[in-house]
Amino acid sequence: MHALTVRWSLADAPEGVEDKLAAYVEETSHARFTGMEGLRFKTWRMRPGEWFEGCYVFASDDARSTFQTSFELTAAESPGSQIIGSAPILIEPCEVVAVAEGGEGFVAAPRY
Repeated sequence: MHALTVRWSLADAPEGVEDKLAAYVEETSHARFTGMEGLRFKTWRMRPGEWFEGCYVFASDDARSTFQTSFELTAAESPGSQIIGSAPILIEPCEVVAVAEGGEGFVAAPRY
């Protein structure tokens, strides 16, 4: 599957940025990507004080490329960059080799 990782550093981010990012995902970003054409799924990951990232998995390489090109044009002004106070440090296409659903099932939610 065709994926894209976008990562921001939190090393110099303002105090409390982790809560602001989680609230943004819950209140705005999750809804924006739910049902998005060409996107199979998106995950948001964070290591407090270290990094925050979005991992997007697309149905096709064309969908990934189109999204990446569009995002790169505005990455420094994106909501994540505004909340963190800096542009992403990594925008990297990659391939997802496999996805396994565990015995507890998959739960899509705006916040865990």
